[in-house]
Amino acid sequence: MTSLGQNGIVDGAIVELAGLEALIEPYDWLFARERADEIAAHWGSISAGKPAMFNGKVMLQHRAAIVDGVFRAGYFETDYAAFISWRDFGHPGPVVRNGFAMAALRAADGAFLCGVMGQHTANPGKVYFAAGTPDREDARPDGTLDLAGSVTRELCEETGLMLDEITVEESWTAVILPGRIAFMRPVTVAMPAEAARALMLARMATQDEPELADIAIVRGPEDAERLDMPHFMRPYLAHIWRQD
Repeated sequence: MTSLGQNGIVDGAIVELAGLEALIEPYDWLFARERADEIAAHWGSISAGKPAMFNGKVMLQHRAAIVDGVFRAGYFETDYAAFISWRDFGHPGPVVRNGFAMAALRAADGAFLCGVMGQHTANPGKVYFAAGTPDREDARPDGTLDLAGSVTRELCEETGLMLDEITVEESWTAVILPGRIAFMRPVTVAMPAEAARALMLARMATQDEPELADIAIVRGPEDAERLDMPHFMRPYLAHIWRQD
């Protein structure tokens, strides 16, 4: 694990957290304002032929620090097109991060259950836990961002699982990488992996526009290596397997 810097935020670190606090606040993101024409052109290119890709509003981090084990961050709202362009252009400008919560779903037999993104999405074929970049649905009336609520909302929406079928732990683990922080929260489903996968696939088949194309069962490093996972997934899985 990489050592932590003055604010506790260092790329490559995996950090066990005592808590997670997020505030929504104003922020003038120069990238979105100064490169609007490039953003529009890029969005037009990547969304062509994909009507399910919607340029809604998302929340990104513009400041963050870990204080006494608690991750404290400020989020601002921007267009999804600006976020995707910033990601695809290599995260230019002052440090901004996509700080998203993930349901680290595990079956009763210890296997992890990950979603395989559909071809109509912005990340086709990628394999990772149910998650979504925070948006207005995660905003509370008091101006805080409900990342804990995002975990269960995204999991239930994507997989069809219901709240009374899962157990959500209180702990968080942050996987910190350039441009992103994955906040992992352990979630368990009380059935073996194959049965849980079959249940989720059956419910996904009834969805009008499912986000996931499949559910991947991940039992160990060999499974993780053969799947098309983003960079934050394998370090987290390895971290958990070392603790098992």
